[in-house]
Amino acid sequence: MQHKLYGPYERFIKRYLDCILASLALVVLSPIMGITAILVRIKLGSPVLFTQERPGKDEKVFKLYKFRSMTDKRDEKGELLPDDERLTHFGKVLRSTSIDELPELINIIKGDMAIIGPRPLLVEYLPYYTEEEHHRHDVRPGLSGFAQIHGRNASSWEDKFEWDLKYVDNITFIGDLKIAFTTIIKVFKRSDVLVGKQIPAGRLDVARKNEKANR
Repeated sequence: MQHKLYGPYERFIKRYLDCILASLALVVLSPIMGITAILVRIKLGSPVLFTQERPGKDEKVFKLYKFRSMTDKRDEKGELLPDDERLTHFGKVLRSTSIDELPELINIIKGDMAIIGPRPLLVEYLPYYTEEEHHRHDVRPGLSGFAQIHGRNASSWEDKFEWDLKYVDNITFIGDLKIAFTTIIKVFKRSDVLVGKQIPAGRLDVARKNEKANR
């Protein structure tokens, strides 16, 4: 069943409020973003921004913007080293403080994302969703979401989807406000964060292993 707009906030206010707040945040945080861009260029190289395709509302793919947090170090064959070897201390700081996420404000203004909503995952995960899980894409993905305040990156794959679907079924101004403030607190405390590449647990791991075995 397709998601139905829950109420006046979701219907008429949320998108406009996102644009206004993201624009203000972009102006206020521009000094931090400028300094970060310079440090990224010096410590990690160029390009300063990392872009990656992610599925958005109705599973339409868009380019997500982040500050890069890894180097381009390669092995003798010219292939990129594993993520853990390319993730520097500076990159870990960017991730744990969520500063690497600030360029996503541009995605919000463009309409790819919302301030609050299910986090955009990788395109390659889409084939492994259950029918119900696809409904997390009935709304715009968010800079932070219900799943993130219940463990941020430390939650399991199944738990994240459960929280995401609960959010999609009940979008309210008060709910978004609580998620936003809780997210800010968690970022400042740097709690519930796993730095480095996260591999979803359970069903997805099995599916990917089977896929590789059948190649």
